[in-house]
Amino acid sequence: MSIAKIKIGDVTDILSGFAFKSDLFSEDAGFPVIRIRDVLRGRTETYYTGDYDERFIINDGDIVIGMDGNFNAARWKGGKALLNQRVCKITARSDVLDESYLFHFLPLVLKKIEDATPFVTVKHLSANGLRDEAIPLPALAEQRRIAAILDKADTLRAKRYEAFAHLDRLAQSIFVEMFGDPATNPKGWPVRKIGDLLTSASYGTSEKSGTEGKFPVLRMNNITRTGEMDFADLKYTDLDESEYDRYLVKQGDVLFNRTNSAELVGKTALYRREDPMAYAGYLIRLRTNDENDPEYLAGFLNTDYSKRILRSMCKSIIGMANINATEIQAMRIAQPPRAIQNEYRERISGIVSSKALHQRVLREGENLFASLQLRAFTGEL
Repeated sequence: MSIAKIKIGDVTDILSGFAFKSDLFSEDAGFPVIRIRDVLRGRTETYYTGDYDERFIINDGDIVIGMDGNFNAARWKGGKALLNQRVCKITARSDVLDESYLFHFLPLVLKKIEDATPFVTVKHLSANGLRDEAIPLPALAEQRRIAAILDKADTLRAKRYEAFAHLDRLAQSIFVEMFGDPATNPKGWPVRKIGDLLTSASYGTSEKSGTEGKFPVLRMNNITRTGEMDFADLKYTDLDESEYDRYLVKQGDVLFNRTNSAELVGKTALYRREDPMAYAGYLIRLRTNDENDPEYLAGFLNTDYSKRILRSMCKSIIGMANINATEIQAMRIAQPPRAIQNEYRERISGIVSSKALHQRVLREGENLFASLQLRAFTGEL
């Protein structure tokens, strides 16, 4: 069935965020501000203490889009907040377009734009570019029927993600139970630099990767926000044998994402496979010494405390945030006895296995939902 299409800009209103002065940002006072890193998680830890135009106030349920890095759309759920630069709000004109229908269509068009956007460091979304894209526009009643089907499927998907998030919270609670709050080190462990726990901190290969090659290449997209390896999208490369020690990861190596958009820099995951893989230049391979367990280091770097510290450390270069090997090695970390680190590894091993299983289920669910979306907007649902 053929469905008429119309420009998104003709049936929506798009409001780009305001460039609020960062020197008026605060962590504990003022009006909440939505930055790019807040779009998907639906909450903010940044506040603005200056004057503002009420046009830029966002409410729960409003659709917001991150315009740098990965182009993501989400319904805001963090209460009233200000719309910062590089985030936009999109609103359906209710006489012709159902807002839920629009929300479910956005991932498809944003992925299309993202794939077609050239970039040197980080991709940027243009509001005008989004306005010029077309959206299938059946009658309102049909839009609502499609939206209702996708809403139900999305609710099931959200429950799966919540189950995964519960496992992540459980892992963090075990870390705090065993080692104390890393911000205060209440158990009085000796405090070291991360570099003191390592034998090496190395950058990955800058060789181009593609569809063929001897070794899979781990890139920054292969590390999830919650600290797992995701092997769903791999590229490949060849290495000289002389480069193996330098550019291959082995079981027990910790991979740290040194360059990314501001909300994603510092992603960290432990490599658990036995087969070696190469790793790309935007990653740092952290290899622990015999006195320290890499599971402990990865757990520490994935705590909320560490993520806050890493965000405060990163430098922005042409739209990208960066933390180099020297800086990550200078970060302070408590050093419990190896025996206690080993106990931590044992206690979370079941959670690690459960998260791996849930990750596969989530991936399958995402594929099914994407198929449902495609059918919905091509008249096949």
